[in-house]
Amino acid sequence: MQTTDLIKIAIDDVPPNRKRGGDLRVLLSPKTCGATSGFMGVGTLEPGEFVSEHYHPYSEEFFHVIRGRLLLRIDGRELVLEPGESFMVPIGVRHRIENPGTEQAFVAFFLSPLAPRPELGHVDCEPLPGEGTLPEVGGAA
Repeated sequence: MQTTDLIKIAIDDVPPNRKRGGDLRVLLSPKTCGATSGFMGVGTLEPGEFVSEHYHPYSEEFFHVIRGRLLLRIDGRELVLEPGESFMVPIGVRHRIENPGTEQAFVAFFLSPLAPRPELGHVDCEPLPGEGTLPEVGGAA
């Protein structure tokens, strides 16, 4: 049996990333905890905020809404997620996430499997609304 370090990551341990829209924080990833099969994080979107349209050529993306409402635009179709509801975006499917409500939305997300290299994991389909750099997931530990 292999002994490993116990690594705990809090939301406040990770700076917000606003490049693609909203407040996205990658919590558990190859960079933060040595993950080898995927990465997870949380997103906070204020009313009217969105995460720009994109797709993942190697990964499925799983969403679970904790608070507020999310509108997912998926390949030209719309789906509203309420608190306690989840959805999986298949590999290679374009999607955009929006907060159409009047209250803050809070969502957990998970992507798996990892792309062969971090720069291959995400393809943007529209101009990015925020400033700063792109989120760092890191390579396999």
